[in-house]
Amino acid sequence: MQISLVREGIADAARAVVLPNGIAKLTATAYVPDAVVAPCFFVAEVDVNYDRAMGRKLDELLFTCRVLVGRQDDQASQRILDALLSGSGTASLKQAIEVARGAPGEMALDGQADDLHIQRVQGYRWYEHNSVTYVGAELIIKVIGPGDI
Repeated sequence: MQISLVREGIADAARAVVLPNGIAKLTATAYVPDAVVAPCFFVAEVDVNYDRAMGRKLDELLFTCRVLVGRQDDQASQRILDALLSGSGTASLKQAIEVARGAPGEMALDGQADDLHIQRVQGYRWYEHNSVTYVGAELIIKVIGPGDI
């Protein structure tokens, strides 16, 4: 798998999120941005486990992605974040990203991986990014695919 192409596929999938009226469109990027335009989703760190099957047939990537929401007020910001972290609904990052898994038997992320799965949300807290404070959380996404492409 090509890590950059997988990152871009995850960010593309996240852009499908539809937030409630009156809330800015979600900004989604494949890399950590210098400046955040909130609400913002970005693919951050990656852990790579090579050779999960013999002959370079399977690698495993664990991406830590972050979603950051501006601080309109404490409750409003957390409600937006809650909607983004929900397991279903038009604002659900899980639902939007897992659509990129494709149909049964199809490759995920437009052919870049065998499968992906959002494993968990962690770190629901205040984050500082480029000297600005946001409420946010991390999503851990497991991607598996051939190690020889």
